[in-house]
Amino acid sequence: MADKTLDTQGQNCPLPILKVKKAIGEVPVGGTLEVLASDPGSVDDFAAFCKQAKHEMVESSEASGVYRFLIKRMA
Repeated sequence: MADKTLDTQGQNCPLPILKVKKAIGEVPVGGTLEVLASDPGSVDDFAAFCKQAKHEMVESSEASGVYRFLIKRMA
């Protein structure tokens, strides 16, 4: 179970990334943020965000057009 869930469905780049940057700060270090998105570009966007910000992408999946990401806050 994630510490926080952020639903960005229906929003396109760059809004989901901007919202994730803000929301990850509300999660304790070592905690997880679950993100739901509908933009197919979010797969690459969130992978790049995690690499750049040094967070861990714990999980990434897609079902019926909904992309789900589980990001662990590392710092």
